[in-house]
Amino acid sequence: MESMKSLISILTVAALYPILAAQAQLPPPNEAGVSIGHIHLVARDIEANKKVFVAMGGKLTKFGDNEIVKFPGILIFFRQGDPTGPSVGSVVNHFGFHVPNVQESVKKWNAAGVKTEPGARPTQAYVVTPDGVRIEILEDAELKVPIVSDHIHFYVAESAIPEIQSWYAKTFGARPGKRGNFQSADVPGMTLLFAKSDTAAVPTKGRALDHIGFEIQNLEAFCKKLEASGVKFDRPYGHTPTGLGIAFITDPWGTYIELNEGLNKL
Repeated sequence: MESMKSLISILTVAALYPILAAQAQLPPPNEAGVSIGHIHLVARDIEANKKVFVAMGGKLTKFGDNEIVKFPGILIFFRQGDPTGPSVGSVVNHFGFHVPNVQESVKKWNAAGVKTEPGARPTQAYVVTPDGVRIEILEDAELKVPIVSDHIHFYVAESAIPEIQSWYAKTFGARPGKRGNFQSADVPGMTLLFAKSDTAAVPTKGRALDHIGFEIQNLEAFCKKLEASGVKFDRPYGHTPTGLGIAFITDPWGTYIELNEGLNKL
């Protein structure tokens, strides 16, 4: 009887795990100590950008002196500035979310003044921020929450796709695979997708989507390991005034990447 109760308990937790994970702020790390952390945007008008993400279902919260928007699985940060270009054309072309019903979400967001564009099918659409950050919206009818983070889409030369997939697997413990027509690599909270770019994609730094961020368990040791493997740091390991562990690197294709320890405590 006790073993039967234990089995039922285990099965119940397993069934609830996708819901609990979606409700958690940042997901638990993988074996390498890595999960997705945040997307950092450069915005001419921070208030206008925050309104877009709040209308999409994000929640405003404070981090130090700044307001950020949090979604299940990811945080959106903003920096005041004049971006050098939209996300399209850079290595990180766009990022994406899942919603239970794309058309219902688009209708609601349009009513709130959010700019959207249709996708190739009814279960796909795009949100475009005031500075040109492109956000893909995909439908998951089984989703139990209004919105959840899904993917970051990299655009590189076709010949570089196996190499970038391997680099993220080696560097961040991402699990390589394939989604649809795209090679992929999964970290907790996010699927990294790799697509062919017919033109040379520019680095992300300074663009409207300036950088992506990973939350790292034991960041100092992680940085020492990267350094020993030959990874060059744009900013070595240290701490912000708020006590957040921080470092910056750039991947070989020009993606600016922030490494943090402590965002999961928000």
